[in-house]
Amino acid sequence: MLDKIGIAKRIAQEVKDGMYINLGIGIPTLVANYIPNNLNVVLQSENGLLGIGPFPKEHEVDADLINAGKQTITMMPGSALFSSAESFAMIRGGHVDLTILGAMEVSENGDIANWKVPGKMVKGMGGAMDLVASAKHIIVAMQHCSKEGASKLLTQCSLPITGIRCVKRIVSDLAVLDVVEGGGFKLIERAPGVCVEEIKKATAGNLIIEGEIPEMIL
Repeated sequence: MLDKIGIAKRIAQEVKDGMYINLGIGIPTLVANYIPNNLNVVLQSENGLLGIGPFPKEHEVDADLINAGKQTITMMPGSALFSSAESFAMIRGGHVDLTILGAMEVSENGDIANWKVPGKMVKGMGGAMDLVASAKHIIVAMQHCSKEGASKLLTQCSLPITGIRCVKRIVSDLAVLDVVEGGGFKLIERAPGVCVEEIKKATAGNLIIEGEIPEMIL
């Protein structure tokens, strides 16, 4: 199965030239390190930055330059800094082509739960609800199962919902799957060394398998 870097590398293959992309907290932030150099894309952070570069090396760290997850980052030439109000105007105005974010659960209808576990303290919703409601395309980066081994790809989400029918593609440590019209996870690719039977056992929601499923190329 894939580690976090492997998931980020596979998602980087989904990036297209000219995209404006928002990277969520966690695994999605790693995608910035693996976007091909020949692509001209702009990474956005909802705390007010357009033009995020790769994570800084030790001598490049600027403690005042952070993303929405409080991680230090670099800026690309031509980057812009602005208020969070302007940042959310960009998001809500539909100007983000692709949002990549993590999830605690995804349902077979494309619902996502990624912000709260009942009974646990949270700092707040953050930008997740705005992003899933407004982005043109949404990819989820996640572990296929919980630490206890329970599937996180479900018929229905059990946790509070962040967005309804919004997820298009999932890249997990086991597979690449698309959420299809009418409900279901269509298996697109297998992680290296992972068989279809393992993915079946790890998926609680409706899993759709058509023909031979290729292994990911990273």
